[in-house]
Amino acid sequence: QVQLVESGGGLVQAGGSLRLSCAASGSIFSINAMGWYRQAPGKQRELVASITSGGSTNYADPVKGRFTIPRDNDKNTVYLQMNSLKPEDTAVYYCNVVLNSGFGRGPYTYWGQGTQVTVSS
Repeated sequence: QVQLVESGGGLVQAGGSLRLSCAASGSIFSINAMGWYRQAPGKQRELVASITSGGSTNYADPVKGRFTIPRDNDKNTVYLQMNSLKPEDTAVYYCNVVLNSGFGRGPYTYWGQGTQVTVSS
């Protein structure tokens, strides 16, 4: 089994910063990609940012230039550094990991439990 533990959400004023983290543990052979999605009330879940095992990153247009997605391969941890936050960034943020489990089986996709980010105007 694989567990994803998220942390770092909270309430912040517009213009502020938050850093989310997501640590993967358990039966992991290799991680292909890690990313963050978000879902605002009444809206579909959308990709925020992702990073591959090789370090290639992809960002949604609304967050480009404000968010970054560093990754610590040794700790199987991905972060989401969010700067210049806006009220429209308010959502539940979910960690997403695509990995191969023990003995190289997969790939499998896992989701974190979600963490609330609220940006006040």
